[in-house]
Formats: sequence, structure tokens, C-alpha cells
Amino acid sequence: MSETTSVLKPGEKAPDFTLQSGLDDTITLSELKGNPVILAFYPADWSPVCGDQIVLYNEILSEFKAHNATLLGVSVDGAWCHAAYVTNSNLNFPLLADFEPKGKVAREYGVYRDQDGLSERALFVIDSEGVIRWSFVSPMGTNPGADGILSALKALKTGGETK
Repeated sequence: MSETTSVLKPGEKAPDFTLQSGLDDTITLSELKGNPVILAFYPADWSPVCGDQIVLYNEILSEFKAHNATLLGVSVDGAWCHAAYVTNSNLNFPLLADFEPKGKVAREYGVYRDQDGLSERALFVIDSEGVIRWSFVSPMGTNPGADGILSALKALKTGGETK
């Protein structure tokens, strides 16, 4: 787990950020207000577990979109690495470069691994008002799948709680 801070919990306001989402583009979290956002922090492009996780999310992207949710992948890799990975994996959602200052956003969410210089494999579902409604940190070598994300999105629609 992160040595610097604790993981942000449901009910906390999601820290705003602007990160590079391509070679010439950026995404600002607060500009996505009005619909849910899924933040999928992952350690690195090209690693086996990350590849499985990110490709799974790409395959079920329509299920996230059915909840009007925007999926954003976040790692400390740079924009050039992300661009190559998006092209190679045929991804249809943005990967954000938490590159410089390295891991700044991961630190704000409490999921930066100082000992490794990477982010945890962590998921956050943020509601339309910018409040975290669900968070989960998976062991580094385990693909967390999508069940928790989908349950959290369903709970947003019904007003229920997600643990």
C-alpha cells in the first residue's frame, strides 16, 4: 500500500486533476461532472496483469457507457508509451499520463507506491457531483475484474450503497 497517504474512501470529494490523455490532449476530471467517472489506476502499460485488466475494460466498455460512465485509465507511464499501448491494444478509452510530476494524482488518491515508483492497482467510481462512491485496491498481481465497478454504477442509479 502507499507509504505516503491512505486510500481515499467513499464519501470523500475526488481530487480534481488535469492529465495528458494523448500527445496533444488533456482531460480535466471536473469537466466530466454530470456523469459518473471510473478511475482505473494501474501500475504500467505492457505488464501482463495490466494488459488483461485494461483489455477487459475495453471489451465491456459498452456496459460502463450504459450507465453514462466515462472510463479513464491512469498510470505513471508517459503519453508516448500510452499512445503506443492504445494503438497496439485497440483501446477505445483514454489512458492518462500521471508522469510529471510522477505519480502526483496517484498520491492525491492515496494509491502511489513510493517503494516501486508506480501506482497501486486501484479503482474509484466517482458520482456525477465529483464524490467518490466506491473504491477498491487490488493486490498488484491480481486483475480486479469489473464486477465491483458495475455494482457501484448500479448503486448510483438506484441510490443504494456499495461496500
